[in-house]
Amino acid sequence: MENIKIVLASNNPGKVKEINELLADTVFHIQSQSEFGVIEVEETGLTFVENAIIKARNAARYTNHPVIADDSGIEVTGLKGRPGIYSARYAALEASDEDNLNKLIEDIKPLHKVDRKARFVCSMVFLRHAEDPTPLISQGTWDGVVIMAPRGRNGFGYDPIFYLPTHNCTSAELSPELKNRLSHRGQALKSLIQQISEI
Repeated sequence: MENIKIVLASNNPGKVKEINELLADTVFHIQSQSEFGVIEVEETGLTFVENAIIKARNAARYTNHPVIADDSGIEVTGLKGRPGIYSARYAALEASDEDNLNKLIEDIKPLHKVDRKARFVCSMVFLRHAEDPTPLISQGTWDGVVIMAPRGRNGFGYDPIFYLPTHNCTSAELSPELKNRLSHRGQALKSLIQQISEI
């Protein structure tokens, strides 16, 4: 069967690669919005799901294709859920992954170990077209602890300091296959693809 192409409302090559790996056994194939020259939209929502819908509508308007968008981030208990929806721009508006990582390490230094509990959150949406009044929505979470010394070379973003007591390693030390089975994004995408398949 021919692949069904869906635009991903992201210019992040790591995210495109990760989601296509998750979709390897399905009829769906993701293309980055960057292939269509989509101009990124300002994320003005106050929740992950609001930002995901904003990004999806923007990409759908530019491309006239069905769109998947996600908004993901890390929430640290002792920082009252920060960085949260600001995870991708925690250090500054145009911050690099390394800048954001280093800022979070600085911010958790004063915290007691119990307050370094954290979770990754992913809200993911699917729009059939830009005006779709009933977006499909799913969410996944992944519990761990943030540490102060980065470990591992896989993944991206905060993966090197997201430690998993259950596996005695960071997210960045997991194989891509195992990460995809465990991760917040993997959970959210699995649920979303099930919903898409039903329509």
